[in-house]
Amino acid sequence: MDGPTLHVDRILCDGHGLCAELLPELVRLDDWGYPIVLPGPVPAHLDGHARRAVAACPLLALRLRQGGR
Repeated sequence: MDGPTLHVDRILCDGHGLCAELLPELVRLDDWGYPIVLPGPVPAHLDGHARRAVAACPLLALRLRQGGR
């Protein structure tokens, strides 16, 4: 089974950029400050960091989904 994947709800996101600060290995910001998440499952060694980034999102726009769904 694949690990969880990160997803951004673009409607909720206001481009605070906290996710990119907490998880630069998987999230970068576009020219307007909105996150671009690398596709694919979150590597096991970054799972804790990904969960912290999700929990820290001020607008709850970042989510982890199991099995890539």
